[in-house]
Amino acid sequence: MSGKAFNASVLEALANPNISKALGSFSEAYPVSRAKAYEGVDFEALRRTIAERKGYAAAHFEELVAEFTRNAQARGTTVFRANTPEQVRDYVLRLCRTHGVQRLVKSKSMATEEIHLNAFLEQQGIVCSETDLGEWIVQLLGQRPSHMVMPAIHLTKEEVADVFSKQVDERLTSDIPRLVKVARRELRERFLQAELGITGANVAVAETGTIGIITNEGNARLVTTLPKVHVAIVGLEKLVATVDDMVPIITALPRSATGQLLTSYFSMISGPVPNTDGSAKEFHVVLMDNHRSEMAADPVFKQALQCIRCASCLNVCPVYRLVGGHVFGDVYTGGIGTILTAWFDELKKSEDIQGLCIQCQKCNEVCPGNIDIAGLILELRRRLVADEGLPVVQKAIFSVVNNRRLFHRMLRTAYLGQTPFARDGYIRHLPMFLSKLTRDRSLFTIAPEPFRDLVRDLPQPKGTEKASLFVGCLMDFGYPEMAASVVRVLNKAGIEVVFTDGQTCCGAPARISGALDVAANNAIDNIKALSDPEVRYIISACPTCTVALTKDWIEVLECQGRTEWVEAARTLAAKVVDFSTLVKQLVDAGRLTVTSGKDLGRVTYHDSCHYKRTLHAERAPRALLQGSGYELAEMKESDVCCGMGGSYFAKHPELSGPILRRKLDNIRRTGAGTVVTDCPGCVMQIRGGFDKAGDAVDVRHTVEMIEQALE
Repeated sequence: MSGKAFNASVLEALANPNISKALGSFSEAYPVSRAKAYEGVDFEALRRTIAERKGYAAAHFEELVAEFTRNAQARGTTVFRANTPEQVRDYVLRLCRTHGVQRLVKSKSMATEEIHLNAFLEQQGIVCSETDLGEWIVQLLGQRPSHMVMPAIHLTKEEVADVFSKQVDERLTSDIPRLVKVARRELRERFLQAELGITGANVAVAETGTIGIITNEGNARLVTTLPKVHVAIVGLEKLVATVDDMVPIITALPRSATGQLLTSYFSMISGPVPNTDGSAKEFHVVLMDNHRSEMAADPVFKQALQCIRCASCLNVCPVYRLVGGHVFGDVYTGGIGTILTAWFDELKKSEDIQGLCIQCQKCNEVCPGNIDIAGLILELRRRLVADEGLPVVQKAIFSVVNNRRLFHRMLRTAYLGQTPFARDGYIRHLPMFLSKLTRDRSLFTIAPEPFRDLVRDLPQPKGTEKASLFVGCLMDFGYPEMAASVVRVLNKAGIEVVFTDGQTCCGAPARISGALDVAANNAIDNIKALSDPEVRYIISACPTCTVALTKDWIEVLECQGRTEWVEAARTLAAKVVDFSTLVKQLVDAGRLTVTSGKDLGRVTYHDSCHYKRTLHAERAPRALLQGSGYELAEMKESDVCCGMGGSYFAKHPELSGPILRRKLDNIRRTGAGTVVTDCPGCVMQIRGGFDKAGDAVDVRHTVEMIEQALE
């Protein structure tokens, strides 16, 4: 699909109210049901176990294939190892020809979707009937599944009623029990007439040659028992070594997929059983590779084989719930689908899809396979850039960012260039093709005096300790008053703040875009500027910058082979602390005193993505706010992305806007007059959103609130 066609599909999905309604309702209910399902379960321990056992299986595919084959064949199963989709399709076709199959039934199998088996067999004159209710619905529509567990989640009951009405030539209402009865009646004859049944598997146990199938409808049991031939098409990643290894997977899968404690049916099949007429049944297992072995050999992407196909990453994704899986995905959908598409199909085919990821990392938080989905998407971007280079505009931008003096000079010049559009500290309208940037939020304006100039005139007493402030581009040139607040607060604790003029962009925009060479150069420039042995702390009041200093620089330098700078990066990282965490320590130590016994008003708190899910520092600002006399009203979905996503709001304003509007609504519902966050980027996004909407809600960085509360 071309870039223009892909963008058109995004806009089409956004314009479909049924998609946002259906996916929005589920995404609101899912976290509650999931949390209830995991009560009493140590999720972190469970996913470590799954990652360990699935990781072991991926590292021993060949051994487990041999063991599974040996044990399955001893029980009468025929096992075929297929390396390519063509080999799978040809094997199934030969079986159909051998047994004179004209009709077959299928229970949901993503592996068969992956190789487009239905279309292939139908071209050979064989009728393929999906029997999972959701799969059957999308088959009737000529669509592909939009979700790996709930294929028709994007459809309303009214749309399903229309589909069924055409199928049975009868006008049906949207009464769900009636629609289910129609489906049961229509599918029953297909089960009875089919000469062959095809399923996938959720797990394949090498120790016993057993496959396990998890379903809610019982259709898989009919598919595996009524036809005289059963074929299970199983990706190699479904292999585990022992029956015990299966337990954590079937524990996590229903809880993570739909918030159920367990599904209605769990079938374990260990060899063929007699048919209902007493004749011998054939049971075939096709173990499909299709680049899985290559993936297992890749030191970075091998972890993606820990996926148990629960689709929890889709269920919490703020972008998926806007556009659905027909846009955000190919056969496999969402974040993990982007990665699987790149490997099972081709890297190029993931190019547009991966660009939809906003990097909020919510998927990482809920993944029972403990996969760094967001990190793997960044690696896809890096490899795409390595193969094809950066787009012309991005290349030009990053060439400027790599030149610190030019970069800062252009930011200063931008202050003058914004004059025709700036009013009261905001840019509310832009002309022509730029107008979409100000459709949902007002943009901030470049400050008349950046912090790097302002800091020279800030009076500071000599402190007993020194801290270096890494200010970040947005606070430096957009919100210098926030950085000045950091200085004043730390001064009150006896800490003298040092600012080095040589610091520049932290490199996060380049890294997120896949331009690791640019990010590495940014890291080196900053290491040179910040390496002062007299400094005890390096303070950052921007979570994105904090993550860059403590984690990303080391990884980028190692990846780019700039190993001579890695030790310096580690030394520097050991000194880095985010503002709220340090201030909480200073308050606890009695070095700072906040007001007590005062009512400073009701506030709510927005967790920025990096602050919550990478730094795990969300408790400190809440404790500071409450301890200072603010009434904290927790908002719904406080840790769901605001839609800023670094440059995402500019690249995908049509997606950023709805995400922002949802955040604004959740803030309004708290009744708080002020929303607080530790991320200047989130301040920019939310403050701009409220200005555009005309709300009188104040948006502040935590440092500004704490400075007001200090005695």
